[in-house]
Amino acid sequence: KLDNDQERILTGITTTGTPHLGNYVGAIRPAINASKTEGVASYFFLADFHALIKCQDPEVVHESTKEIAATWLALGLDPSNVVFYRQSDIPEIPQLSWYLTCIAPKGLMNRAHAYKDALQKNIDTDEDNDFGIALGLFSYPVLMAADILMFNATKVPVGKDQIQHIEMTRDIAQRFNYLYGNQFSMPEAVVDDRVSILQGLDGRKMSKSYGNTIPLFLPEKQLKKHINKIKTNLLEPGEPKDTETSTVFQIWKAFASQEQLAYMHNEFQNGISWGDAKRQLFELINDELKEPRDRYYKLLESPDYIESILFEGAIKAREYSVPFLEKINKSIGLYPLGKTKFD
Repeated sequence: KLDNDQERILTGITTTGTPHLGNYVGAIRPAINASKTEGVASYFFLADFHALIKCQDPEVVHESTKEIAATWLALGLDPSNVVFYRQSDIPEIPQLSWYLTCIAPKGLMNRAHAYKDALQKNIDTDEDNDFGIALGLFSYPVLMAADILMFNATKVPVGKDQIQHIEMTRDIAQRFNYLYGNQFSMPEAVVDDRVSILQGLDGRKMSKSYGNTIPLFLPEKQLKKHINKIKTNLLEPGEPKDTETSTVFQIWKAFASQEQLAYMHNEFQNGISWGDAKRQLFELINDELKEPRDRYYKLLESPDYIESILFEGAIKAREYSVPFLEKINKSIGLYPLGKTKFD
């Protein structure tokens, strides 16, 4: 059981594909590091409800759930030290999501990046404004708010592109607290300042939707091939290269120590060849991921073991979510007739 004054860290990844390097440096690694802090309660979840917004392939959603669970465990997540669960195993989350939907301003949802991007694509292609936009896409910031507020998370490790969602969660929580009393903490986004949004093979944000990702646990030969595909300019060996605009350097920065960062910055100034820079980038990433990769493939062969961990995690999560939702229900007037909300 959690102390309400305890710091609580929460993060999750949508189960719509194989985790990639962007997921790792933007969410998984900082969250696992934070989970090792003494006196902090950490919540990690597989966002399979969110997956249904983007993916209607049951096999992909199911397989991705296994892959993402195995990823976190392989990278050092300790199930005995955290609450590790599948979103769909916690029925209190969608129930809370509906309560929040009832008070979340539509205007706030109109400003969500994902919705605005989808809307702009329709405008640019002369489609109807609402073409292809499901209600789940429009309102998913509310579900994300429910994920966070269900466990009164105080810190949420995110990439810079996700900060807006934490701000929207705060807006929704403040509105709820105003109407029904002080129920929710105000969560804060935690962004690793060393890591911007990780770029993909084509220089855009690394994203499954762009098809430009470097999967996290590729075998060594495949990892090397993917890194060699990173888009570069035509500068020859010996010509100084710009670190600010280089995807190779940007990914290096996400994995390097301060000494390694200074070294590669100097190499760029001295005109390192792109081939040599990519070879060294491969070695840097491979050194960090070699042992977790071996653990990952062993875990994929043990789905029953992964399921048992998620089952135990759901029990731990619901020790908090069940009584908390009962408290919420009372605050909004949903409790047995003949009783008072103080009974």
